[in-house]
Amino acid sequence: MSLSLSFFGAAGTVTGSRYLLDDGNRRVLVDCGLFQGHKELRERNWEPFPVDPSTIDTVLLTHAHIDHSGYLPALVRDGFSGRIYCSHASMELCQILLKDSAFLQEKDAANANRHGFSKHSPAKPLYTLKDAEAALTHFTPVLFRHRKDLGGGLAITLRHAGHILGAATIDCEWNGTRIVFSGDLGRFGDEVMLDPEMVEAADYLVVESTYGDRRHDPASPQDALAEIINRTTARGGTVVIPAFAVGRVQALLYHLERLFASGRLANVPVFLDSPMAVNASELLCTRLEDHRLPANACTRACDIAHYVRDVEESKALTHNPVPKIIISASGMATGGRVLHHLKRYAPERRNAVLFAGYQAAGTRGAAMVAGAESVKIHGEYVPVRAEVHNLSMLSAHADVDEILKWLGGFKSAPQRTFISHGEPEASQALRERIESELGWTCSVPKHLERVVLA
Repeated sequence: MSLSLSFFGAAGTVTGSRYLLDDGNRRVLVDCGLFQGHKELRERNWEPFPVDPSTIDTVLLTHAHIDHSGYLPALVRDGFSGRIYCSHASMELCQILLKDSAFLQEKDAANANRHGFSKHSPAKPLYTLKDAEAALTHFTPVLFRHRKDLGGGLAITLRHAGHILGAATIDCEWNGTRIVFSGDLGRFGDEVMLDPEMVEAADYLVVESTYGDRRHDPASPQDALAEIINRTTARGGTVVIPAFAVGRVQALLYHLERLFASGRLANVPVFLDSPMAVNASELLCTRLEDHRLPANACTRACDIAHYVRDVEESKALTHNPVPKIIISASGMATGGRVLHHLKRYAPERRNAVLFAGYQAAGTRGAAMVAGAESVKIHGEYVPVRAEVHNLSMLSAHADVDEILKWLGGFKSAPQRTFISHGEPEASQALRERIESELGWTCSVPKHLERVVLA
């Protein structure tokens, strides 16, 4: 039978990564993420999955970020009974992220019911903590660079993708056809994460295009951080950094520790207010094979912050007048404790809000970076008068030149390259560069598009 590839997510958007391989006898889902950003995207999370989850045999997970893993609890609840294969670090991170995602959804639903700012009565979570815990029993870890035979003519090989702890490209061999999924590619030469490993061959390639139309600022992230933090604290302000709990928080701690060690920052308290980020930071020190930092550097980086673990201490931060740095999730300001800090600090001109990575369209982060004068938080509009910055050099995603560098590792052109995980402009720009510079056959799939592979 013919093998098909369907794009159930990350087509025309950077969220909701979901790709289905189907040969008529077996179905394999690559990534199972949540949609984020615009309301019409978020509403897809509530739609029935495009195929019956009970008919999916296997899930392959590139990495643990919620836009790649966050729908797994719903998939299992609705009938998926197979195994979920990923790297060891991705499995450990999912034990943190999926339970945290469920907790936040239950909490948001409860808040919506309590304060009446939901259009649904009663508001319900997409899934519960019980659903997340059930999903975690389906995980099976796989070693990097180890060919894993899954039976039925299917074998997979994971290679380091950089990006975050445990992130992998997935090389699928299916009855003689080789399909490679890039997942999210990291940076080359990053001070914390490993370089993306090269792949030499594929019949078909699915590549991300988050930054397919731009290059990152080549400036030093430490220079930028020092300038903004020193300027803000000198006028008595607080710097709020909405940061992705897995990946960006750990990189920020590393850069801040280097600034303190060199004397470029002094007497500025750092608070890490995200239980999930605290747990992920501790994991950094146990998964040394997944990044560049030696054990002592990990310890130094993690020790510079005061870890805020309980809600009462988090609330107290909003009343603390001392100039400080607050790092809190989520990275696009879509939820979590950072929203309370933004409500408190964004309205005052002496403060600064510093984003540290990609801001998907439709998120509060994207609105603030674009210059919004106010953003809606917990049902009310909050003025934004603080300085707002987005330091793209802190991004965990490869830019367009780095994507092309990774593609340059292929010794021959794939039969066809599918460009996904990007806003339409970014995906089209990357397609044009690949076609003109590499001469490859490319396409940008649409949402729910199904392609028959030769």
